[in-house]
Amino acid sequence: MKKILVPTDFSDTAEHALKIAAQLAKKHDSEIYLLHMLELPLQLIDPVGGGSSQNLPESIFFMKLAHQRFAKLMARPFLKDIKVHETVMFHQAFEGIMEVSQEYKCDMIVMGSHGASGFKEMFIGSNTEKVVRTSTIPVLVIKNEHENFEVENFIFATDADINSKKTLEAAYEFSKLTESKFHILFINTPNNFITSNEVRKRIENFVLDTSVKDYTIHIYNDVSVEKGILNFALKKQKTLIGIGTHGHKGLAHFFNGSISEDLVNHAKMPVVTFKIV
Repeated sequence: MKKILVPTDFSDTAEHALKIAAQLAKKHDSEIYLLHMLELPLQLIDPVGGGSSQNLPESIFFMKLAHQRFAKLMARPFLKDIKVHETVMFHQAFEGIMEVSQEYKCDMIVMGSHGASGFKEMFIGSNTEKVVRTSTIPVLVIKNEHENFEVENFIFATDADINSKKTLEAAYEFSKLTESKFHILFINTPNNFITSNEVRKRIENFVLDTSVKDYTIHIYNDVSVEKGILNFALKKQKTLIGIGTHGHKGLAHFFNGSISEDLVNHAKMPVVTFKIV
């Protein structure tokens, strides 16, 4: 993990995400690409398209304001000795985030989330949801401030579909980066109940021929998958939840089912998502 992308709107929530990115960067000798998107009206940045040259000073003002905020942020003690690339773009936030992540070949995106008004009300409006849904690299979603980002238990919730082995391996590699215990979690619900023996056989086949060697299997019963994940996670200390996402359908359809966006909204601990390929 050499390049970490952190979108920011200079809010406290975005700074929480940056602090964790900084801790990861120091631990793994990574660089941070700190990105701010200026979503200005088109006429302010494209006089030819219908605006006028008199709008140019206004767009320059917003750019200078962004750089001032960057300077203040870069002076934070937690960024000391970390190589941080300052990037300001006139772009729609979602498109800009994806463009920068691809252009600089970033290994991970760390984003903030308020988590109080639903997944679509996350940092920069609904853009976190879009990034999670389409990103081909892991997206770490942060809600709270963590002075020390220590993960003891990495919980990877899965339906153990053998077509998602690469996602399993990506999650396992991430757990190794955080030096945490890797837990494979299967949620049994009344509508889709499977015996424990069947679940264990499915998970054993799921893990077979992968790089995953050190793990524990957990089978948890609850009224829904999302509630099961949250309730199980609450039983562990210093927990990080990992989930797979289908890019063409979004978070609400991972597991080929209907996992509510409430999972991310209600989880008090960080969540990291991995593209199912």
